[in-house]
Amino acid sequence: MNNDISQAIPLLPLRGVIIYPSMVQHLDVGREHSVKALEQAMVQDHKLLLAAQRDSSLNEPKEEDIYQFGTIVYIKQMVKLPNGTNRILVEGLDRAEIESFEQLEPYFTVTYKTVEDEHGDGVEEQALMRTLVNQFDEYTKVSKKTKRETYETVKDITESSRLADIVTSHLSLKVQQKQQILETPYVPDRLEQLLQMIQNEKEVLSMEKKIGQRVKKSMERTQKEYYLREQLKAIQKELGDQDGKTGEVEQLKTKIAEASMPERIEEVAYKELNRYEKVPQSSAESSVIRNYIEWLVALPWTDETEDNLDVNRAQGVLDEDHYGLDRVKERVLEYLAVQQLTESVNGPILCLVGPPGVGKTSLAKSIARSVGRNFVRASLGGVRDEAEIRGHRRTYVGAMPGRIIQGMKTAETVNPVFLLDEIDKMASDFRGDPSSAMLEVLDPEQNHSFSDHFVEEPYDLSKVMFVATANNLATIPGPLLDRMEVITIAGYTELEKLHISKQHLIPKQIKENGLTKSKVQFRDEAILKLIRMYTREAGVRSLEREIASVCRKAAKLIVSGEKKRVVITEKQLEELLGKPKFRYGQAEAEHQIGAATGLAYTQAGGDTLAIEVSIVQGTGKLTLTGKLGDVMKESAQAAFSYVRARAEEFELEHDFYEKYDVHIHIPEGATPKDGPSAGITIATALVSAFTNRPVRKEVGMTGEITLRGRVLPIGGLKEKSLSAHRAGLTKILMPAENEKDLEDIPESVRDGLTFVQVKHLDEVLDHALLPKE
Repeated sequence: MNNDISQAIPLLPLRGVIIYPSMVQHLDVGREHSVKALEQAMVQDHKLLLAAQRDSSLNEPKEEDIYQFGTIVYIKQMVKLPNGTNRILVEGLDRAEIESFEQLEPYFTVTYKTVEDEHGDGVEEQALMRTLVNQFDEYTKVSKKTKRETYETVKDITESSRLADIVTSHLSLKVQQKQQILETPYVPDRLEQLLQMIQNEKEVLSMEKKIGQRVKKSMERTQKEYYLREQLKAIQKELGDQDGKTGEVEQLKTKIAEASMPERIEEVAYKELNRYEKVPQSSAESSVIRNYIEWLVALPWTDETEDNLDVNRAQGVLDEDHYGLDRVKERVLEYLAVQQLTESVNGPILCLVGPPGVGKTSLAKSIARSVGRNFVRASLGGVRDEAEIRGHRRTYVGAMPGRIIQGMKTAETVNPVFLLDEIDKMASDFRGDPSSAMLEVLDPEQNHSFSDHFVEEPYDLSKVMFVATANNLATIPGPLLDRMEVITIAGYTELEKLHISKQHLIPKQIKENGLTKSKVQFRDEAILKLIRMYTREAGVRSLEREIASVCRKAAKLIVSGEKKRVVITEKQLEELLGKPKFRYGQAEAEHQIGAATGLAYTQAGGDTLAIEVSIVQGTGKLTLTGKLGDVMKESAQAAFSYVRARAEEFELEHDFYEKYDVHIHIPEGATPKDGPSAGITIATALVSAFTNRPVRKEVGMTGEITLRGRVLPIGGLKEKSLSAHRAGLTKILMPAENEKDLEDIPESVRDGLTFVQVKHLDEVLDHALLPKE
């Protein structure tokens, strides 16, 4: 190594290029500081020191950004190009190590020392040179960047140092690797490093070649398939089969692209489409795959309607469609108010429970209209197969999704009002339990990823507002009932039926039967008679049928010319419909001994219940008639035991029950009767019969009795009060604990009745019995 330090020399930083001694190469110089260094070199002695930048992206490198080793070159030629760049031809002279930077502006000037090559054992160098030439020969065969002519030039080089530098300059190496060769003065080490680099490059090139061949095969296969498809299209076009399978595939592809599916579902759809394309059209699997893709495309994945959260408008819609049902309406308006405040989209799960004909299904439609959502209905009555809910697996012939997914397809949005009609009518058998499958549908914690066996992919039901209807809660499994908010619709009162008839049913039937309001007119008393004596129901379905029947008969009278205008009065009603079909309870005409008026709650609403007690000489036998249920029989026995226990207070003989037979009868024996609320009525009738004290004719009563005479609360006070008002009673004896139910009774009924709250049977007897005659 020569340690002589030369004079200061201009430095020209290189980007991505290394120049070795003995090399002759063109370089383009364009950076301002590089141009000034070049100009100085041309003035001085045509010599430059070329050193590579560590980071080739830097436009203005600093001292620390330049490698310490470089090459002294002689500038043999310089040409100015039209774009302002200088093109120079340089020849490498010596390796050089930078000692210090003497000047940084306007160009770099450095002092350096030249680095001489160091040689080792001659035989070893010769062996390394031969190996290098052979390896370079193999490299040129696999490399597309190095021409074979280069090898012909290299193989004749006899100087080991020059051979290493020339070979390095022709390899596709990184700047750091080339710099490493430049910085190695000991030639055998340089040759060994170079051999290792060539070996690595050969392996990389070999792997690239294999990858290229694989890609080429794949491309050839793809091109072949494309060519064959184009041929198939042309053949189909010539045959006039333009709508063949290829056309179907294109249509399905367009539908999938337009379906706005989640990314994961879209991948599944395209995967199935590829399968469909490859399966022969005559294969059974072809139709199965197509059916599956069409279902995926038809389902709403993201489309939703915007909720109308105007509470006042919603209330107007509900009031317009339905009279009464205040609790249900209030719950819907609460839901809208909460949604407006929280901006939440989770729908409630309501269960409307009530007798047939009270408007459960039509109420669900009104809910959908009030919130501005689409409405869809699924009838669950008689469903026994679990697959009806979860769908059939696609391996079965004729497989279809379950009713939930079918309903979502019909709804066309992800947030409809979904009516599950007759949810209490589902049954289970060997095909599974559909009510258990409904648990996932109606659980807010699970239904965001509902799994249908046919669709297989999770479907989000969390935005759906489910409304279920049922006639009887007892037949709904407990876990399913727990997931729903139960709202009971007990039925309509007589006054509510009157309003519903006038506002909805009569106008509807007049229109449907081709009549007008000027030709047919219903009097209020006729409508009330129709409600009381021609129908017996909680809802208004039979009432609508009777109104329709009246309208038809009125139409016949008008068409036949008998009348131009028909006014339906009580008398006219009986002429058109015949004698009344039912009778409703009437108050007793006078005070009676052993006969009390009870109040009953039936599926048809409220009714009065006459309870009669007869006492005859006998042996103490208790007889119960009138088709009583077990609960009512037990109430009668409890009332009788109470009278026996209080015999002394009622001034009865201590063994009176052994001398008399007691017969308790409730008229209308063809009608089944059951319930605990007749307890105080039976006890009052018994006490009246034994003490010979008349029961007040204007008093009706309801309440359960205990053996100690306590009066327990009952249900259906609203309906019972209406029946009492209708029957002409003026006083009602009711359990004190039912005070909260008085709010539900219409004001017009409350004004006409006196409600007496009682806690013990003694209070009942005080209000119900007259003094002994």
